[in-house]
Amino acid sequence: MMRKYIFMTMATAVLLIAVLSSGRNLPAAEKAPVFDVITVTAAITPPVAEYILQSIGEAAKSGAEGIIIRLDTPGGLDLAMRDIAKGILNASVPVIVYVAPAGARAASAGVIITAAAHIAAMAPGTNIGAAHPVGIGIGGGMDKTMSQKVENDAVAYVKGIAKKRGRSEEWVEKAVRKSESITAEEALRLKVIDFVASDLNRLMEQMDGREVSLAAGKKNLKTKGAVINEKVMGARQKILSALSDPNIAYILLLIGLAGLYFEFSNPGSILPGVIGGISLIMAFFAMQTLPVNYAGIALILFAIILFIAEIKVISHGILAVGGIVSLVIGSLMLFRTPDASIRISWSVLIPAVAVTSLFFLTVIAIAVKAQLRKPQGGKEAMVGEEGLAVTDIFKEGKVLIRGEYWSASSDKAIAKGARIRVIQVENLIVKVEPIEE
Repeated sequence: MMRKYIFMTMATAVLLIAVLSSGRNLPAAEKAPVFDVITVTAAITPPVAEYILQSIGEAAKSGAEGIIIRLDTPGGLDLAMRDIAKGILNASVPVIVYVAPAGARAASAGVIITAAAHIAAMAPGTNIGAAHPVGIGIGGGMDKTMSQKVENDAVAYVKGIAKKRGRSEEWVEKAVRKSESITAEEALRLKVIDFVASDLNRLMEQMDGREVSLAAGKKNLKTKGAVINEKVMGARQKILSALSDPNIAYILLLIGLAGLYFEFSNPGSILPGVIGGISLIMAFFAMQTLPVNYAGIALILFAIILFIAEIKVISHGILAVGGIVSLVIGSLMLFRTPDASIRISWSVLIPAVAVTSLFFLTVIAIAVKAQLRKPQGGKEAMVGEEGLAVTDIFKEGKVLIRGEYWSASSDKAIAKGARIRVIQVENLIVKVEPIEE
């Protein structure tokens, strides 16, 4: 039995060693490539640029095969766009810009971002173009010389990027100089993009084996069996992105001013002051990322001052009208760009101005009404009050007014029980007159 046990133990050990030895010679299973995917559906602002650059860095650190930016943008700020383009051009992982879904666009700044990508793709039913630089200043105007400088700079910048990526330099120049815009199919034909793909799966199939040039050298994309890692914007970045919307910043500014007005008008209210202070701080933070015209802010503040002055000085509505005009002009001038993506929407501006003006006009009307209203206390409030003669009154007597007995005098004889009206109060004696029946 002992020999049998030793034999079985030795046989098991030999079998185990053989299995382990053969396992070393088996090829290791290849890890599936991973592509991070982020979605950008907003104007290109500093918070959006920060989000894109951070996502590219995270993809590199995690060892992802590449990162796909699903893009739909009307354009945005030049400096933010250049930060993104620079980050893509110097990225250590392939960056794929995919203009999608159908109906999306890569306009203005979106053209340069798409051109900078290692792989540029669009979904059917999308468009790209209209990259002419817009003027920054009051009304967005620039003189001819400055306009040419800005335009030539933009053309040289985008042509340099297109040349590096092997894309059509001729068309990107047209997109800048003539604001030309084309469909996805035209972009593919003109070699502005690399692929037209209906969805991410189709894009993955088309990219497999494609060679791209990174800062560190060339790399062949491996997309077969790739894992799509959809990433969403964090809470902090969502808040920053929302605040960078000029419509949100504008509304926060108006709420902040209204809240502080309430607090200063009624010290100790606390809640309006807290809401107003928080709103103003958030508005000023948002305006750091936007091309703000401080003349616009000054006009809005001046409008509030005029509304407040209307309460103190009866100008028969002149100050109130001036306040409304100042508010409208200041709102239009608030952001120094004619670019619709970084400008207050009319659907927000008109209701906001109307509500704010109506609010202050209502406050003014209530204040003026309160000033003109008959006093509710003191001897002035007694004049005009009616009562009853408790005794006969000629030179002296007693009357009952508001449930109180008063010493009274009258130039006319008044019989006891007659209705009387106060015409004067002096030294706690009311002068009265009879009320004719």
